[in-house]
Amino acid sequence: MNPENIKYHKEHTWVKISGKKATIGITNYAQESLGDIVYIDLPEQDTSVEANTELSEIESTKTTSSVISPVSGTVMEVNEDLAETPEIINEDPYGKGWIAVLEIDDESQADSLMDVSEYEKYLEEEAKLK
Repeated sequence: MNPENIKYHKEHTWVKISGKKATIGITNYAQESLGDIVYIDLPEQDTSVEANTELSEIESTKTTSSVISPVSGTVMEVNEDLAETPEIINEDPYGKGWIAVLEIDDESQADSLMDVSEYEKYLEEEAKLK
């Protein structure tokens, strides 16, 4: 998956929209910040999720963190491979480490998200605040 085709949320999640399908995962920055991921609480299929609310929760050796959905929709598919091997997210956050696929309610929601260059600037600004 090409990071240039992805939109980013300020809570370090990404979304790739194709028609009504939105594939969601966490960014490379997020997985690096979390460290070794040991568990993910996957969302239930057919669950409705609102943008800017918790989609799932990830546990790492350092902390537990919420995965915030960048768009609203209904969970169509979850990455069952993560139940057994959550570390896939560390290895391939934009590919095999995707978390869920939503059927989105409103494709225009992605318009308010950041592209890759905006996200990189956002990370730089965040780093200055630390």
